[in-house]
Amino acid sequence: MAASPPVKLHNKIVLGLVSGTVLGFVSNYFQIGPLREFLAALEPIGSAFIRSLTMVVIPLVVASLIVGAASLGDITKLGRIGGKTFGYYMVTTALAVTLGLFLGNVFQPGAGVAEETRDALAAQFQADAQGKMEIAAEAPSVVDVLINMIPRNPIAAAADFELLPLIVFSVVFGAAISTLRAERRDAVLRVFEGVNDASMVVIQWIMLIAPYAVFALIASVVAQFGLDLLASLLKYSAVVAVGLLLHMYVTIGMMVRFAAKLNPIRFFKRTSEPALFALTISSSSATLPVTIKTSEEKLGISNEVSSFVLPLGATINMDGTALYQAVAVLFIAQIYGIPLDFGAQLTVILTATLASVGTAAVPSAGLITLIIVLQSVGLGDKVEAGIALILGVDRILDMIRTSVNVTGDLSCAAFVARSEGEQLNP
Repeated sequence: MAASPPVKLHNKIVLGLVSGTVLGFVSNYFQIGPLREFLAALEPIGSAFIRSLTMVVIPLVVASLIVGAASLGDITKLGRIGGKTFGYYMVTTALAVTLGLFLGNVFQPGAGVAEETRDALAAQFQADAQGKMEIAAEAPSVVDVLINMIPRNPIAAAADFELLPLIVFSVVFGAAISTLRAERRDAVLRVFEGVNDASMVVIQWIMLIAPYAVFALIASVVAQFGLDLLASLLKYSAVVAVGLLLHMYVTIGMMVRFAAKLNPIRFFKRTSEPALFALTISSSSATLPVTIKTSEEKLGISNEVSSFVLPLGATINMDGTALYQAVAVLFIAQIYGIPLDFGAQLTVILTATLASVGTAAVPSAGLITLIIVLQSVGLGDKVEAGIALILGVDRILDMIRTSVNVTGDLSCAAFVARSEGEQLNP
């Protein structure tokens, strides 16, 4: 029997990812200048694809959240789902940080880097680190973030792509619609259902160019990535990558098996498409249209659950980022010969878990959280130099951790749906 169109598309995306990686590696390793320049010039194709997906995020999130919240009928159910979602994300984030600290202590990624290499790396990326520090310095406090979750103007929040306040507005507005008389409620819902359906059609159109965009994005990144830099930070990069894969396939796999009561192998197979997209474009928000589509069509999760859990996860769930930060903190401490005792590492777990929510709605959220964690364990004077050390390989690691974040979002949606009595039949 012939493969279905979604399977064919998935295979083409995998082919684009693999061929782009191989071609980019060859051009970089053998220093083939014209090929590297050509692959680097393909980046606008990938950027156009990301912008196209991002274009659909706001109408999709608003329409699906309003329809989902209004369809719940019982407002208490909304609070119950929200509590389960928040609790799940906090637990998996804490587990990710703990795993990162365990691997960092066992493999000691910062112990083998020579002082000359350390100083050269810090000097090479000092300018970039200063720019990141300036962005982090402008970040609002946790209290301000919580206040800003209530938008003064939902239209302005949509225009500025501020998802968290937009989620709050959409949920409240949807809950209010559910209290209206049937004829008025149904009239309003039909409009947003139409917006939601039209958004899904646009996503299907955009997906037609996905294999070519994935090839362009991954090839340009690998072609421009310096192998000498990767060699200098190979141990650190390997520890982070192994930790992320362990968290994804072991921690999340166990949560899928015992909390969502799904076969992990089948789950990972069905969610591979958004994971691949997240790996390529390094953005949970831009991947959101594909994530919602996958959850409903391939996992059988209802729209009322997926439309609430997944947009929230795209903004506050930072499993992969939290694990990376735990390893990064130990790496920076080890490379400067500063020991971190059990109390300090417990502080890392608590700070990274809680700060992942507090910094969710601001730019460079992972970086800001890392700065907060470094300061919490007495490494504030090493912040700028430490960030400069890891900036060179951050782009590659960001791809992997975003894929882990998106997979964690889908596992949470499956857990919440199952706990609400859904059968999860695609």
